Amino acid sequence: MEPNATRHERAPSQLIGGWEAGLVSLLVLLYLGGAIVNPAFFGSAEAFHALLRDTSRVAIIAVGMTFVIVNKDLDLSVGSTYGLIAVVFARLFASNVLDLNVLTAIILCLTLGVVIGLANGLLVTVLKVPAFIATLTVLFIGRGFVLALTHGQAIYYPGKAKEYPLFFHLGETNVFGFNNQIAIFAVVAVIGALVLAKTRWGYETFATGGNEQAAVYAGIPTNWVRIRAYLISSLCATLAGLMSAAQDKGVTPLYGVSGELTVIAAVIIGGASILGGRGRVAGSCLGALLVVLLDKVLREGWPITRTVKIGDEEITVNAIFSLPVGAVPVFLGFLLVIAVLIEPHLIRRQVATRFWAWICGKPPPPAYEIGGVALEGVQTKGAMATDTAMSTTTIGRFVGRRDSLAIILAVLLWFTGVALRPDYWWNLSNSFAILLNYTELALIAIGLTYVIAAGDIDLSVGSVLALSGSTAAYFLKVLGADPFTAIAMGLLAGMAAGLVNAVVTVGFKLPAFIATLGMYYIARGLAAWFVAGQQLAGWPEDYNLLGRKVNDILLHFGLSLPSGVMRSVAEVVSVQTIWMFFVALMAGAVLAFTPFGMKVCATGGNIRAAAYAGIDTNRVRFIALMLAALCAAMAGIINVAYFRSFNPVAGQFRELDAIASVIIGGGSIFGGYGTMIGALAGAAVITLVRALMQLNVQGFTMPQHWINVFIGLILIVAVLIDIWVRQANILAHVLARLARMRRGKEIAHG
Repeated sequence: MEPNATRHERAPSQLIGGWEAGLVSLLVLLYLGGAIVNPAFFGSAEAFHALLRDTSRVAIIAVGMTFVIVNKDLDLSVGSTYGLIAVVFARLFASNVLDLNVLTAIILCLTLGVVIGLANGLLVTVLKVPAFIATLTVLFIGRGFVLALTHGQAIYYPGKAKEYPLFFHLGETNVFGFNNQIAIFAVVAVIGALVLAKTRWGYETFATGGNEQAAVYAGIPTNWVRIRAYLISSLCATLAGLMSAAQDKGVTPLYGVSGELTVIAAVIIGGASILGGRGRVAGSCLGALLVVLLDKVLREGWPITRTVKIGDEEITVNAIFSLPVGAVPVFLGFLLVIAVLIEPHLIRRQVATRFWAWICGKPPPPAYEIGGVALEGVQTKGAMATDTAMSTTTIGRFVGRRDSLAIILAVLLWFTGVALRPDYWWNLSNSFAILLNYTELALIAIGLTYVIAAGDIDLSVGSVLALSGSTAAYFLKVLGADPFTAIAMGLLAGMAAGLVNAVVTVGFKLPAFIATLGMYYIARGLAAWFVAGQQLAGWPEDYNLLGRKVNDILLHFGLSLPSGVMRSVAEVVSVQTIWMFFVALMAGAVLAFTPFGMKVCATGGNIRAAAYAGIDTNRVRFIALMLAALCAAMAGIINVAYFRSFNPVAGQFRELDAIASVIIGGGSIFGGYGTMIGALAGAAVITLVRALMQLNVQGFTMPQHWINVFIGLILIVAVLIDIWVRQANILAHVLARLARMRRGKEIAHG
């Protein structure tokens, strides 16, 4: 054989490889570190058994998520699916609720899991909704159902569980001395690994994720492959939820919170590629073990000694040092971002292999092709075709605008409120109270309009609102800072979060939805950390003026308006409302009438063409993400002033409301279009929907958690309208067909 002859090397194993060996080594080192830091907990066999037991549920969900990520998709709904299944089982089975037998409850839960998986798959494949939007919405809807079905209370059924030992023994220790959940996990992991690595299903999954177009040409039904992956993911989450129900013999409203973050981080750490086409079940299971172990190390803390002085005597006592509230979500958010960065910058470049080859004096192996992740979908087309078809009348031109739907809906919803409760709706102070709730959402939507028009997404705006408000409250209450310092620090914290989003998205080429999903948890965790998970209140009234009416501010400074229209308006108009409209005016003018606004839409419409035209697309996207963070930070500052307090749950679900506002207002989820009038009208629609659903009509008021479910459904409908009405110009096609039919009739009669 000649020295330069080509060597045929074996293809890498799809079951297990060097990456998994490295994870095992890291796990051993981490566990030894935990045993050294906290020997009372990690040094026992019971602790190791508990680690494997708790990992079992996460790893089972990770098995299903592996199929989805290898397909180049994402499932953000697994955490809420896990919690929802456990809650539904509890309500079906508990004797004080529906009191069904265990088999019926299990069958209904499995059916629900199939429905959720099918919904995700059909939304993503048939209806062409981006995976992160579809599954994020299902996440929020599922979380709303969990809170609504539990009414915020735990549901337990230990007494009735004794009647069905066969099922509930699944959550207990067996005769061999280990928990049955570990055995279930082992079976699921082996089946999942063999299916992905050794069967046609696995081949089709890798082909679809590696190059979907080529897979279609090869005759692979890629839509069914992707739907099948979502079904597997949902059923794995369903199985994990049933295992929890069997172990705990009850459920709390917190089941599944942040579960999607843990699972996605586990799969990515396990070696799967967010770019699709790469992943192994064994790696995902080891990644789950690593993430759960890290979580336990952080939550359990480590032993310390404290000196307590009682009178003149000092006594040394043993204690446990634990991290503050919110520290674990912060760490997991960082872990997700770092894990996703490892794949393109270390694995695909084969850094470890090339380094070893350099040490051994051998030629380095070729690096894998490095690509990017884009939100693939139809191109934004605007409303030109519709305008042309309707250009004969002024009304036609208005209806042809992309933002006309939001304006019409806002007017209709307003008159609906007048019809239902004229006594409340016509009251000037009540009307402006609704406007105050609108201000916070409108501010966030202003910044998000730029991000979505530029072709990105920001899932962290609600958490950035909380982070800025928490920072301002901390400086006011704990440090005793003056209002100007508190405002400056709150804005600085929000802008720092935006800077991280922009750097990771633009600088490190990470998908915006992954970067901002990480920040979603990081910012929310930091917000709770700063205030120790408690509500803060009680600071100088000078700061609270930001959330007061104009007349209150004038009186604060010793000024009084004479009776009349000016005073009536000043008594109901808030400073924050004026500020919001000022910001909207500036942002709208920039987006509609300046070169930068044109660059934003050009970047979102076709980033490659925009780059060829000389537009610095990275700079445009960077500024858009920073602007979104600034607007969210301003909303957080105002939130603290308006409520005169800060609650760690501030801004919850606001990212869902804001995305829905922009899309309802005509913005395209695929980028390239957005107007400030549309975003403000969309925010008005969401605000009015919430106000109407909270309205007391003949003694009935809808609970808040059901409202969140309804808003999630509105977002899905808005995205579908964007894709199938605006993007596909269905309205223009219908009008054109009607016009042809009319001309045909005229010719026939002529």
